[in-house]
Amino acid sequence: MATKNRFPTKSSSSLLPWLGIAAIVILLDQVSKITVSRLFAYAEERVVTSFFNLTLIHNPGAAFSFLRDAGGWQRYFFTAIGVAAALVIVFMLKKHAGQRLFCWSLALIMGGAIGNVVDRVMYGHVIDFLDFHLKNWGHFPAFNLADSAIFLGVALFILDELRRVNK
Repeated sequence: MATKNRFPTKSSSSLLPWLGIAAIVILLDQVSKITVSRLFAYAEERVVTSFFNLTLIHNPGAAFSFLRDAGGWQRYFFTAIGVAAALVIVFMLKKHAGQRLFCWSLALIMGGAIGNVVDRVMYGHVIDFLDFHLKNWGHFPAFNLADSAIFLGVALFILDELRRVNK
């Protein structure tokens, strides 16, 4: 009995749609960061709901401000990781362009990674502005649209893997 290979040797569709999705993520991320940077002073908060604020925060570290106070080298380290991840993702998208859910996940991750790399190169930090909080828990670390795309991409990647394993 022959089984269908999830990773065919030749792609069955174009790389272009996936790069387009990544480009849209980058564009929306950068426009939102530019808008917030122009409308807000640093650390200014505007209440939107009882659990959500908009604020302007600069994060020189990674997720949850990891390595925030590392002395500056982390800027280049996380930039290199983002560029390397984007290159690997382009290779994987080209190789597996016909795998729709898999490629959606990779395109979202790549768009988010490049969006944050743009910030690191241009400003030396990532601009975060989405601030969720709960009354008895406090504030979660602020994040941006690029981070949201990465999170959604990882969730879709896990869903794709679970679907593949269950087949």
